[in-house]
Amino acid sequence: MPIPIRRLVVALTLCCALVAGTAACGGGEKTTTTKAPASAAAADQATPSPTTSAERQKFAKTRFVANAGLAAGATYQWIVKPWKAGTFKKGAKGRKLALVKAGLAGAFAYNRLKAAHKNAQGDPTLSKALAPLTAGIEALKNLPSKLRKGDEKAAGSFDDVINQVKDAGESAGAPVKDKVPSASELSKG
Repeated sequence: MPIPIRRLVVALTLCCALVAGTAACGGGEKTTTTKAPASAAAADQATPSPTTSAERQKFAKTRFVANAGLAAGATYQWIVKPWKAGTFKKGAKGRKLALVKAGLAGAFAYNRLKAAHKNAQGDPTLSKALAPLTAGIEALKNLPSKLRKGDEKAAGSFDDVINQVKDAGESAGAPVKDKVPSASELSKG
């Protein structure tokens, strides 16, 4: 069905008016005509402005809670529950799929715990509370491969570290609640 020419003209006119209107709107800045050496102008643009640690780590507690909550939710949903149900034992129904999911969840949880630890460094109270857990979080690095191989003790290690992180957050005034990530979030890491 052909479009009437009048509609095309109106649409084209409106589009041009919008483009011209946004191009004509300036930022309200006034420019000066003083000439500075080209090297000085380039140096001003190339030099990054310093940022304070507060600017770099805005909402540190909130980010910590979100990342730790995702790690706790993934760990509980795909590692602890199947572990307690006995799904990781040899001969159990659905063992292979549960181990693959646990491996993905373990890698995801490790990633989110590292992010939560980085977020905690932006808040002095959280930083002090999580300082003793650094080695425990780093020890989780190899646990996803252990889970895939069927090591049942790895599930307990994940559960212990997650509970310690939750306790540290609680003591620093940032309570962590489990937040189960979607399957797409889990696969993205």
